[in-house]
Amino acid sequence: MDSENNKNLGIVVEGSVEKGVEVRLDGSASVEDMVVGRYVTIDGKKRRFFGMVTDISLGVTDKEIAIAPPASNDTFAAEVLDGTATYGALHVLPMLTIGGDADSVTEGPQPVKTVPSHFSKVKLASEQDMDLVFGKEDGSRFYIGNPLDMETKLCLNLEELVKRSNGIFGKSGTGKTFLTRLLLIGMLQKSKATNLIFDMHNEYGWAGSSEGGQRTVKALKPLFQSKVAVFTIDEENSRHRGVSTDFAVKIGYDEIEPEDIALLRQTLNLTDAAVEAVYQLRRRFGKDWIQKALDISDSDETRDMLQQMNIHESTFQNLKRGLGTIRRLPFIVAHAPVNAVDGLLQYLERGVNVVLEFGRYRDITAYMLVANMLARRIYNHYQRKMEASMAGNVAPPSPLVITIEEAHKFLDREIASYSIFGTIAREMRKYNVTLLVVDQRPSAIDEEVMSQLGTKITCLLDNERDIDAVLAGVAGKNDLKTVLARLASKQQALIFGHAVPMPVAFRPRDWGTEESYKEFTRDSGNIKKAEKDIEELFE
Repeated sequence: MDSENNKNLGIVVEGSVEKGVEVRLDGSASVEDMVVGRYVTIDGKKRRFFGMVTDISLGVTDKEIAIAPPASNDTFAAEVLDGTATYGALHVLPMLTIGGDADSVTEGPQPVKTVPSHFSKVKLASEQDMDLVFGKEDGSRFYIGNPLDMETKLCLNLEELVKRSNGIFGKSGTGKTFLTRLLLIGMLQKSKATNLIFDMHNEYGWAGSSEGGQRTVKALKPLFQSKVAVFTIDEENSRHRGVSTDFAVKIGYDEIEPEDIALLRQTLNLTDAAVEAVYQLRRRFGKDWIQKALDISDSDETRDMLQQMNIHESTFQNLKRGLGTIRRLPFIVAHAPVNAVDGLLQYLERGVNVVLEFGRYRDITAYMLVANMLARRIYNHYQRKMEASMAGNVAPPSPLVITIEEAHKFLDREIASYSIFGTIAREMRKYNVTLLVVDQRPSAIDEEVMSQLGTKITCLLDNERDIDAVLAGVAGKNDLKTVLARLASKQQALIFGHAVPMPVAFRPRDWGTEESYKEFTRDSGNIKKAEKDIEELFE
């Protein structure tokens, strides 16, 4: 492998900082061995450059050859022309300088501000080059996979990752859930952040699907018993699946506030007037406004009351139909026996990660109501604690990462301004709370929210607007679109942002074998406990 990397691929013949450089391949280098997304180094006169291959092409020195090529059976003529009159070419996007100047030696890889000189030699990046750029696995770096066509470990800086909100994107079936589990494992191991995961499809607690979806794999709870608690809004479903839970969530009518209903305007088909009526009913009836609104009968007295509140009867009926949808959710009760927010905070403040499973209730109405309602109250608690800490009274809360699926439902242009998740994304960890958003339609997410995501991992996307939304504001956007378009439909992704020094196309590491479970738990530093857990998994 080292001899292959030391071999010259070709030389730089032209280029610019903005568009990248063109590399003419040596005659000894086969164009068919080159791959988009591969990394190369360029030895300039004063600096070494580290870049990505973003395109591969064929060239001729004389256009007559393209017009009148050798006959298909004339192999001798083809061999004579190959490497002289015909050649292969690479388009390379230099992204970093590594070594070769004082700044690189003392401060590590630096962003590219110039281009290599003409005829600079180009080589495949070695494992040592990759380690120099991306770092080796240590107390803060987590091994997430391997760069395409390389066996080098790709490591993310988890301390940097949790400082801002992040996103995982890709069309359905490309492995978003698989990547999300990997990232959560990394945060459990390497960061000081605690996670709250709103698990819409029951994939992160006890068990989930493999990346191909053909088999069941272990999720977070079996691997990290003491670090993970599983909450549920559907106890019956948990019993049916044969898994235990730590807390059963019930939500009382008196806990639902007008802001929770306003977020559901689209899913409940509420008019703007009906949303405004929610606030009027809350002022009139207090905390029991939902129960009393649903109990109101159709009578002259009711019509007089609605007239006093300036609520049209058709508006009230529209609202009542929407509230009826909520009343039919079995986990919504008149008065909850235990406050779910208090239960969540007890675990989160002890550093225990919480997975909230939705069981059979995967309807977007149930998911949005519960996720927004609980997240808003937890965020308010963190806000109060952080403000008290700044006043010098208490220690600041540990960082909290909230994971939401179907994120565009909470963060589209109309909703993001009053969704708690839009607030969290825009405030950039002001109160030690960030998001991990998982979605297949990034173009539906508010542009301001997308711009605040520090690190993005994207699997294959086939919609041009989604691709543009993910890559908005990224240097070398057009080149990265080429790389993204050529990802496989599964087991490949592109990552870029604060947690990595430059964009990387990679294959996620294995998950689902006995050896992979041992590796994850061994990395966590609890080897004896891990071995016992693994034995139980396979009994």
